[in-house]
Amino acid sequence: MGVRKRKDQGDRSVLEGSLNGKVAVVAGGSRGAGRGIALALGEAGATVYVAGRTTRGGPPPSDGAPGTIDDTADEVTKRGGRGIAVRTDCTDEASVESLFARVASDGAGVDVLANAVWGAADGMATVDEALAGWGTPFWERSTSEWRRLMDGGARAYYLMSFHAARLMAPRKRGLIVGVTDGFMEGTPESVLDGTAFGDYNGMLLWDLSHVTINRLLAGIAADGRKHGIAAITLMPGFMRTERVESSMTSEAARQQFRYDLSETTEYVGRAVAALAGDAKVLAKSGRIHFVADLAAEYGFTDVDGRVIPRFDPFGVRAKAKKHR
Repeated sequence: MGVRKRKDQGDRSVLEGSLNGKVAVVAGGSRGAGRGIALALGEAGATVYVAGRTTRGGPPPSDGAPGTIDDTADEVTKRGGRGIAVRTDCTDEASVESLFARVASDGAGVDVLANAVWGAADGMATVDEALAGWGTPFWERSTSEWRRLMDGGARAYYLMSFHAARLMAPRKRGLIVGVTDGFMEGTPESVLDGTAFGDYNGMLLWDLSHVTINRLLAGIAADGRKHGIAAITLMPGFMRTERVESSMTSEAARQQFRYDLSETTEYVGRAVAALAGDAKVLAKSGRIHFVADLAAEYGFTDVDGRVIPRFDPFGVRAKAKKHR
């Protein structure tokens, strides 16, 4: 399954300037999906509070991955938005509360919260180390993974959403999004309601964290609907994050992981920007949405003009269609 390029768009987003005057908070904005989301929101004209732990001049993550909230905020401003870096430990309630107090003191409401913080790499020296134990029974792994994958995932999403919703509810509007993983083409469509489990992926706490995120966003959507707050879970494809790029050092690795079907982190970012600009976004609330499907619906591409379908490295979709 390949990708195609939309000739009439190139790398210019159809969303440029669509969020002028809007305020967004992005959790995990130093790198990865969070950085891509922040940049896309900035390109659309939003003021973006970039929250995360890695700051310019501060200690880097344990694996040395590049990126800081300051770098991201500067790039947001260069793109046409307004980037504001706020050092935040999204797993610590006092730190999160301080972030949103800063937003409120600036006189800004919150129109968008994008949850993309992820603690899987904490304590890991390399991507290879993180992947080495995949498929190992949970009792042979470290219990410290609970803190990294649950606190640095679902708990952080909960804390950020809790404080964002308190600013959104009085205004009767807002969008909360989260990023999930593990839903491949061929997964029963019933999982898209945000409540079902999907297939077990071979690593207990990685799986549990994402299932919890999915259910969390579905519950936030239910509570938020009558207050005008939409909550949506996004399923991107194979993203070319900084850590992925550092690990794809050989052609063999690229072929193994189907790097040719990968996408930039700004693809999911453009999905968030498109949802933020949709006056009828509540109709999508409470469900898991594939970024590829939203690209087709809203007409955006990846930054290089490519239209990338749902990630399907093993042809599951084609096989499923063949046997219908």
